[in-house]
Amino acid sequence: MAETSAPTIQVDIVSAEGQVFSGPAREVLAPASEGDVGILPRHAPLLTLLKPGAVVVKTPEGEEHPVYVGGGVLEVQPQHVMVLADTAVRARDIDEAAALAAKQRAEETLRSKVDKIEQAEALAELARAVALLKVVQRLRKVRG
Repeated sequence: MAETSAPTIQVDIVSAEGQVFSGPAREVLAPASEGDVGILPRHAPLLTLLKPGAVVVKTPEGEEHPVYVGGGVLEVQPQHVMVLADTAVRARDIDEAAALAAKQRAEETLRSKVDKIEQAEALAELARAVALLKVVQRLRKVRG
């Protein structure tokens, strides 16, 4: 009897710096602007914006590959997922100390008397730093 493998979907994650991930997956989790989405092979076509957070690629072998994205666009076709990210960093390449420092700077800025533009910039920086730190925490759980 022939062995049948589980269906997969091709995933490509790219940013201005280059390709961050390319390969088959059995599932993809992504931080869409309207809420997190889970994508399986043969998913209905979808085009949505991404918010800062983790795109998690689950391979056919059961491994998880979390990638931090700073926002961007997610395009889903039945056999292909394309993430065009503003910025993208593999979880293992995240500088946790820099993310913590950015979070602290943003929190300090928000505590001081700043104008609306500085406040908006600090809130955006805080969201990016928190998202980066969540990706680091997820990587620790995967390794743990």
